[in-house]
Amino acid sequence: MRVVIADDEPLARERLRSLLAAQEGIDVVAEAGNGEQALHACAELQPDLVLLDIAMPGLDGLEAARHLASFEPRPAVVFCTAYDAHALSAFEAAAIDYLMKPVRAERLAAAITRARTFLAGRGGQPEPASGGQARSMVCARLRGSLRLIPLDDIHYLQAEEKYVVVHHARGEDLIEESLKSLEEEFASRFVRIHRNCLVARHELVELRRGVGGQVQAVLRHGKQPLEVSRRCVATLKQELRHL
Repeated sequence: MRVVIADDEPLARERLRSLLAAQEGIDVVAEAGNGEQALHACAELQPDLVLLDIAMPGLDGLEAARHLASFEPRPAVVFCTAYDAHALSAFEAAAIDYLMKPVRAERLAAAITRARTFLAGRGGQPEPASGGQARSMVCARLRGSLRLIPLDDIHYLQAEEKYVVVHHARGEDLIEESLKSLEEEFASRFVRIHRNCLVARHELVELRRGVGGQVQAVLRHGKQPLEVSRRCVATLKQELRHL
């Protein structure tokens, strides 16, 4: 079992390494000091198990776990934390276990057994985490690496075959998530203008009619207006009244 350890405290990482050394068939392939480093390591190395602290600088463990839930193959996630207040959020982020620090050898062994069971039954499709707090960014995977895109930088999201194209302040990236799941998770930030397109509310400037009478949405940073479907026009007019 390939393992990534993510904790901002070197002594905590050292303790986990020591405990894992006593377990058969465990290979610690990387260590990380925050959630972003953990995601980069997972994108590159595709571990089976990630041991995640929750309170880390920058991208914390909970948000990192929400991203990992959509990775393919999806790793098992076990939280190792000094606080019990995050247990519900941890399981909403699709963690398979929650260990309190200082982590005991027998609890870690039980978590590894759970991870083996999870891996044995892991299906071919990613299962995004449901419930809990929404992410503050989306994650685009790029040939063994990744790019984290803050939601504030996104102009619009457009479905294209089995991918979604993220149009953002620095260009375009593909993510392997459905437009429907993104709409549900980020309902307060994006509004649907077409069956294949969500637009950031802060990007909407006005609606206008094109040469053929088709309604179009003008975006603050859009190179060209986007087509609006008839069923979305009334909702968009309401949105613009409240912007």
